[in-house]
Amino acid sequence: MTADPLIEKYLDILKYQKQYSKNTIGAYQRDLDRFVTVSNLGSLEEAQPHHVQSFVNYLHRRDLAPRTIQRHLSSIRACFAYLEKHRYLKSNPAVSVRAPKNQQKLPRLLDTDQAAKLLAFEPRTKLQVRDKAMMELFYSSGLRLSELVGINMSDLNLGDGFVSVTGKGKKSRQVPLGRHANTALQKWLKYCPEYGNNTPVFTGRNAKRISPRTVQSRLKHYGRTELDDIALHPHMLRHSFASHMLESSGDLRSVQELLGHSDISTTQIYTHLDFQHLTKVYDNAHPRAKRKPK
Repeated sequence: MTADPLIEKYLDILKYQKQYSKNTIGAYQRDLDRFVTVSNLGSLEEAQPHHVQSFVNYLHRRDLAPRTIQRHLSSIRACFAYLEKHRYLKSNPAVSVRAPKNQQKLPRLLDTDQAAKLLAFEPRTKLQVRDKAMMELFYSSGLRLSELVGINMSDLNLGDGFVSVTGKGKKSRQVPLGRHANTALQKWLKYCPEYGNNTPVFTGRNAKRISPRTVQSRLKHYGRTELDDIALHPHMLRHSFASHMLESSGDLRSVQELLGHSDISTTQIYTHLDFQHLTKVYDNAHPRAKRKPK
């Protein structure tokens, strides 16, 4: 039982009206009780915006994850919103307080040496010829898994060196083919002598369109055999393509168009990756950046 009757009223709403689980209600109670205790409040009635902000700062100083701080603030906001709506409080003191943003996780990618090593193997079977063509296309053109699986023969223009793909929102775009991808595709197409415009480029058993799961499984296989057990997946090759393009060109807008991002803010994550690379170079090269040995 909580000591604050206002918190108790709110928890009753969660239990009897919203029918939240016991664990969820317990989490709300812990967050609210912690706020009252840390803020040294006798009751939620005494809370002011500076109390909520100080509480968020307190959680931040204790090195709690942004997601955890957001959960605490969400619990407090929801409680105050209920109390304001039912006139227990005149206003919601948490409404203008902001929690720290979640740290954006940077995607894992291959460096240029790893990419070269992955694609250096010489295919000896029909299956390997197909797989190398898929991986060259992923890395050459930055395709999504669904885009690669969906390519038909009519989408390829090997003479001019581009492929047409359909991305999210059924938006079509043309993407350049690298020289190595073009060569790998030509080798694969020799195994597909009879085809029409709507025939899929990449096929599996019974000459049917290859499944996304099969592509994922094949890339995982090459991550084990060619890259010393790296957990390789299609999006890692797409991330590698984008990062290496940006690192070489610095042209964020062009990388956005190649990836088929509707919003450039989605592409900007690769500027963080590029900066991460630069900081590593700096730390390793600059005499005043090197850490003293312990």
